[in-house]
Amino acid sequence: MLPLDEIRTLLSEHDDPHHRERPRDFDAQTSARRFALLTSALERRFGPSGRGGLYQDASAYGRYSVLADGGGPTGRLWVELSNFGGFVTAGTGADWAAHSAEGLSEEFVTWLDEVCTAAGCVFVPLDVLMEPYNGPTPTLVDDDRMLAEALAALGLDDAEGAEDEDDDTPPVWADRYFDYV
Repeated sequence: MLPLDEIRTLLSEHDDPHHRERPRDFDAQTSARRFALLTSALERRFGPSGRGGLYQDASAYGRYSVLADGGGPTGRLWVELSNFGGFVTAGTGADWAAHSAEGLSEEFVTWLDEVCTAAGCVFVPLDVLMEPYNGPTPTLVDDDRMLAEALAALGLDDAEGAEDEDDDTPPVWADRYFDYV
């Protein structure tokens, strides 16, 4: 695996506020080939218990999920490919969370990193993606916060947002490279 400082540098270098969904030089064929190589390797490892799918209107290209009883790490396993930099990450559970990487064994992470390298991708550990995002590109977290502020300025109550305790959660790198835009 690349050193974490080098991965952080790559995350910063690929950040472009003028291109939220995919980079200016996005190559659909390259991303399709990378995703096919990743899913093929995951299918060989986990058999028929996995399934891949593509995203739309997101900075993520696609996701491969393995059911909990499919021989994967504890909980449901998922692997995602970003539209940017060939970044790949993985976790367990149904959703993104800071603890999602806890179910990944060192052996699996090493194997996935080797698969990523062979596919021309960069494995990015989830804990790096969960670090605070300080880049120039607005994320959905920022969009939600601006909407809530605008509604409050107009004196309108945001019923859904009023109950959301995570309103003060700062964006993380995962919001930039693996989220809807």
